[in-house]
Amino acid sequence: MQTTIKSPAVFQGVGLHSGKRTRMVIRPASAEHGIWFKRSDIRLGDALIPARWDAVEQTPLCTLLVNDRGVSVSTVEHVMAALAGCGVHNALIEIDGPEVPILDGSAAAFVRGILARGVARLDAPVRAIEVLKPVEVRRGEGANEAWARLEPGKSLTIDFSIEFEDAAIGEQRKVLNMANGSFVRELCDSRTFCRQADVDAMHAQGLALGGTLENAVVVDGEKVLSPGGLRHADEAVRHKMLDALGDLALAGAPIIGGYFGHRAGHALTNELLRKMFATPGAFRMIRCDAETAARLPGAGVHAGEIPTIAKAVA
Repeated sequence: MQTTIKSPAVFQGVGLHSGKRTRMVIRPASAEHGIWFKRSDIRLGDALIPARWDAVEQTPLCTLLVNDRGVSVSTVEHVMAALAGCGVHNALIEIDGPEVPILDGSAAAFVRGILARGVARLDAPVRAIEVLKPVEVRRGEGANEAWARLEPGKSLTIDFSIEFEDAAIGEQRKVLNMANGSFVRELCDSRTFCRQADVDAMHAQGLALGGTLENAVVVDGEKVLSPGGLRHADEAVRHKMLDALGDLALAGAPIIGGYFGHRAGHALTNELLRKMFATPGAFRMIRCDAETAARLPGAGVHAGEIPTIAKAVA
C-alpha cells in the first residue's frame, strides 16, 4: 500500500549553500499525490515544485528543483533520501525559503522526524519502476572518469565507489541492498563531506555560506577537522550512497534494480534517470504485490533502527 506521514514534521535551520535560515514542514498527502515542495514565501504565481527528475536543473554542488515558472528549491537530496528510506510515497513539503536546511549534514534528523510522527498506509497500490536492461552514463576520461549505471535486479541495491587524494578519505567502496530499512540503519547518519581547500575556494566565490564544521565533515590531508571525527570509517562513501538514493527518489516511484556509481554526483545520477526514461524498453512500471513491496526501501522500518550515533548528536 502507498504511504504518507501521519502528522506534520517541522524542521528549522540554515541552508548549506545560501546560509539563509528556513522553516520546513513535511505534511501528509493523499494517495497518488507523490512528493511536492511548496514555497510558502511565494505569494504570487505557482509556488508548487514537483520532486521529479525532469524538474532538476543541473548544478555542481546539490540537487536543484525548478518549476515551469522558475520557482526553485535546492539541496533536496537529503530529505528525499529520508522519505524514500522511510518508505513514504506521498507528502507536501512546505518551505519558506529557497533551500532545504542542512541540519547536521546528514538525513538523520529528517528520518527521526518522519518516524516519530509515524507512517500511515493509504488505500492505493504501490507502483515501482522495474529496470529491464542496463543503462549507463559516463563523464570525463582516465583517472577523472565518473560513471553511473542501472541494471536489472530483484530489489534496489547501491554499489558505490569513490577516490580522493586526501588520505582521510582515499578509496572507498560499499554495497548495500536497500530493502527493509537498511538506509535508516546504515546510511542516514552519514554527513556531507568536503576538503578544506574546496571550502576555502567556495567561500572565496560566495558559496557554501552556511557550511560549518558542525554540518559537514571537513578533511585536510590525513586530518579530519570536524569535532568528534568520523561517525563511520567509510562515512564519505556512505554519504554518497545517501545522496544517490535521494536523487533516485526523483524518479517518481521506487526503483527495482541495481545502481552502480563510480565518482558519480548529483548531475550524473540525474542524467542516468533521463537516459533510462528516454531509452525504449529500459524499464516498466509495475504494481507491487506484497512480496515485492516488502523488498522496497523503508518497508517495515521503525525508529529503533536509527543509529545510536545519530541519536546522540540530536
